[in-house]
Amino acid sequence: MTEIADIVADVRQRGDAAVADWSLRFDAVEPAPAEPAGDVPGDALLALAGAVRRWHERQRPADLREEVLPGVVLERRWTPLASVGIYVPRRLVSTLVMCAVPAQVAGVERIAVATPPEGAGLVARAAELLGLDEVWAVGGPQAVAALAYGTETIAAVDKLVGPGNAFVNEAKLLVSRDVAVDLPAGPSEVVVLASAGAELDVAELELAAQREHGPDAVCRIVEADGDLERALARVESLAPEHLVLLGEEAERLAPRVRNAGSVFVGRWSPVAAGDYATGANHVLPTGGRARAVGGLGLEAFLKPVTVQRLTPAGLARVRPVVEALAAVEGMPAHAEAVRR
Repeated sequence: MTEIADIVADVRQRGDAAVADWSLRFDAVEPAPAEPAGDVPGDALLALAGAVRRWHERQRPADLREEVLPGVVLERRWTPLASVGIYVPRRLVSTLVMCAVPAQVAGVERIAVATPPEGAGLVARAAELLGLDEVWAVGGPQAVAALAYGTETIAAVDKLVGPGNAFVNEAKLLVSRDVAVDLPAGPSEVVVLASAGAELDVAELELAAQREHGPDAVCRIVEADGDLERALARVESLAPEHLVLLGEEAERLAPRVRNAGSVFVGRWSPVAAGDYATGANHVLPTGGRARAVGGLGLEAFLKPVTVQRLTPAGLARVRPVVEALAAVEGMPAHAEAVRR
């Protein structure tokens, strides 16, 4: 079996030729710019895009500038990334929206999309509706490597975002040594926490919807059975991508959840609404990563830049601190640098 690392290394070394070889091997077609084709429900797509835009516009962090000591001014300003590569799984036009629209809101200059050849026309059509013009019909680890390292025809990006299968995620982990990535997202997960009075037919609807993502989707129900604390502890240990709270205790439990990518509260809050309509992002941590990271948001397409300004008086004020710590750490040139 071919190692993902071999594919990534080959693309990094041979560029377009390697991308073509691996694409022919796995997808039986050569990579090419994707041409818009097929019918995309434009009104629905743009409704989702509008919801995503509204929610993510409100996430913009504030720039900060403050004189922290007399003569010492610190500034932290947020600036958009110059370029982003988006991996869109086969035919998932909603995922394109979830990744591309926040990038647009952030002000990213170049947005490059890669998606498997099957269904690439649909993704290109959706991209066209969103005002995007760089869509590559190439999938798998070779697409990730091409975006990360660049080829003769595909320019490298500053960051990679978007979910994928195990092979795509492995490739993202490999290239993360050299280019920023959002998080390895996939396979899909849903956990239903059923407290007293929960309607299990609703829970089964959620599990059935999640199973559509593939045979490796994680779908389970955790029933409280009179011990709500135990059930919550179990859910917290799973740290699922999607957590659905059903039953009489749903609202009371919601603010206590720490480990979940996205929480859906009550029978009228299906995961599918979040996938397609509410505007909350559906690119979420899986595999227990929700213990440490959250889902995709506007900040994924921004980076903070710190600016420092000192006056002569400000430098004189901090000079003793620098000299003392530089002496302890054996850095005499650091101490000398503040004597001017």
